Amino acid sequence: MPSEHPGDASEISARRARLLGPKVSTFYDEPLHVVRAKGVWLWDQNGRKYLDCYNNVPHVGHCNSRVVEATARQAATLNTHTRYLHEGILDYLDRLTCTFGKALDAAVMTCTGSEANDLAIRMAEAATGKSGIIATDWTYHGNTALVSQLSRSNSPGVGKALSGFARFVPAPDSYRPLGGVAGMAHANAFARAVRERIEELEESRHGFAAAIFCPFFVNEGFPDLPEGWLKPAVQEIRKAGGIVIADEVQPGFGRIGTHMWGHLRQGIQPDIVTLGKPMANGHPVGAVVAGSALLASFQTKYRYFNTFGGNPVSCAAAMAVLDEIEEKGLLENARRVGEFARQRLNDLALKHEIVGDTRGSGLIFGAEFVLDCETKKPATDFTSRVVNQMRDRGIVLGSLGRSGNTLKIRPPMTFSRENADFLFDALDQVLTTALR
Repeated sequence: MPSEHPGDASEISARRARLLGPKVSTFYDEPLHVVRAKGVWLWDQNGRKYLDCYNNVPHVGHCNSRVVEATARQAATLNTHTRYLHEGILDYLDRLTCTFGKALDAAVMTCTGSEANDLAIRMAEAATGKSGIIATDWTYHGNTALVSQLSRSNSPGVGKALSGFARFVPAPDSYRPLGGVAGMAHANAFARAVRERIEELEESRHGFAAAIFCPFFVNEGFPDLPEGWLKPAVQEIRKAGGIVIADEVQPGFGRIGTHMWGHLRQGIQPDIVTLGKPMANGHPVGAVVAGSALLASFQTKYRYFNTFGGNPVSCAAAMAVLDEIEEKGLLENARRVGEFARQRLNDLALKHEIVGDTRGSGLIFGAEFVLDCETKKPATDFTSRVVNQMRDRGIVLGSLGRSGNTLKIRPPMTFSRENADFLFDALDQVLTTALR
């Protein structure tokens, strides 16, 4: 349905400030006005086409026909909550939990990853009787009152408001590893930092309940970490009787190409896995997956109900996403195209000295820009220019990391080698011109 208030970008921005508040952010120096999308493509109000190299919410492609049809069909039949019996949630969770190990055989469905992480922390508190949580110091786990306090990357001053329940370990960085040595020496240094935070919490009134990590550390800049890198830290958590929470909102559902889930790549068995963003291709769906005993223990101590979580329409959309991943071979596509993308990135690194490091797996990859390869000084302003110039060339991507100098390329799972060639040919040209 067309807007009753059509206008140009400046008019729309003014309306946003009035109706949404003056600090609601947009991407790019010149905000993008998107009016439709299909597959890996976006179109603006003037009909210009943009390659989407950023959005992971439309996991199986924008406006995917299978998801659209499943959602519409269920919406035309029934949509209610889980206090009535319906088989959609059971069929979906049977299918979903089969992608995990036997220890993760039950779930609670939510609407967002934020809700899922909030609930996971409450489950850890119920299981341990303690409330102390460990996270990295440059992560993001959501925006509820509880989990927002774990996100220093978005709220640098939030530590002043902390009730004391959270402790932070340095985010892993394969380019500048903790202790100065990459690989398992880096892993052991990270594990020692986890142990120190555990000891701090155990001496506090909170005690140590859990550690929550994205197993691919996406918001931290998705460092290149060897398989098994997290095992020493997990051993410290287990030794202290804590709960391991894997936030799979970004690396999950096959995005990393090698495995369906990031924790499988690391060879660890979390107690709880949280899901969100790409779960239903844009329909708001999240989940907390855990062992049935842990879930039952939580339910005996806390009353929890989510009106919209697990409704029939949400489950139909989420099931359609699993169907697409399996039938279209999207995990294998992520692996194959991701390997090609890494090679193209490595070729750019050989050509442009500003590229200090390349990294990624499957369909999440990028490059870190530095002003000096010896000092590794971040090229933050340069990265911002690159992102904006790529937008001007019809390619949508972003940046992240502690200094905002790492390109974040995270397209829908239907991204092809041809799409990657288009992306990297343009990036090569932008790097050449931006350096002048």
